[in-house]
Amino acid sequence: MAAVSRPETYTFPAPGVAAPIAAPMLTEMGALGALATTDPTLQSARQATAATAELRTKVTAFSSYTSPVAYPVTSNEFPKRLAALAAMLAAGLPIKVVAVQAAGGYDTHSSQTASLPTNLLLVSDTLNAFQRDLESRGIADRVLVHVWSEFGRRAKDNGSGTDHGAGGVSMLIGSKASKTMVGGFPGLASGTGGGLDSQQNLRATSDFRGLYCSLLQDWLNVDPAPIIPGAASLPRYAVVK
Repeated sequence: MAAVSRPETYTFPAPGVAAPIAAPMLTEMGALGALATTDPTLQSARQATAATAELRTKVTAFSSYTSPVAYPVTSNEFPKRLAALAAMLAAGLPIKVVAVQAAGGYDTHSSQTASLPTNLLLVSDTLNAFQRDLESRGIADRVLVHVWSEFGRRAKDNGSGTDHGAGGVSMLIGSKASKTMVGGFPGLASGTGGGLDSQQNLRATSDFRGLYCSLLQDWLNVDPAPIIPGAASLPRYAVVK
């Protein structure tokens, strides 16, 4: 796993070592990682070293790149990160899963109308550009985007915004998404059988753990059992073509 903001700003500093020694030193460290060994501890350390050297070599090659489509122009890093990701995917880097924080904040207890529309528009326009970028490069069938937020919101207006809630939505975007809606809007009626619980939260109409199981199984070809507790008893959703 690597935590990289953007490839243009990626560096691999060696504490106490500078040019012209740093680069050849890191190259030799990568060569040491490629050595064979039967010792399990050394093997683990060398695999980590080799992976780090590979990352350094491949990511630093993206100090500059071009995009076939226009992304939103903003001071926020989100569009630049997705543009860089599309370029790296097109270059064949062995990327399986990427987590990217979207633009803006969604803790909208107050002044919701001042920030939420702007943030949602930037996220939507960036995701649209990313999808068109993938399509232009001919790699759209390799990428599935899952958009989610841990900030469910209460249905009731508090006077200036909405407070924390249990209900939330997630979206899958991509040419391999099945366009299937899982669950549904429970309604705003209170009481037994209504769409709101005793805390005025929207009731869940689907199990998000089942969605993760479905993505692990049908998209990443991974058994969800070691990852999701109780996976065998959770539902599966046909979200991938």
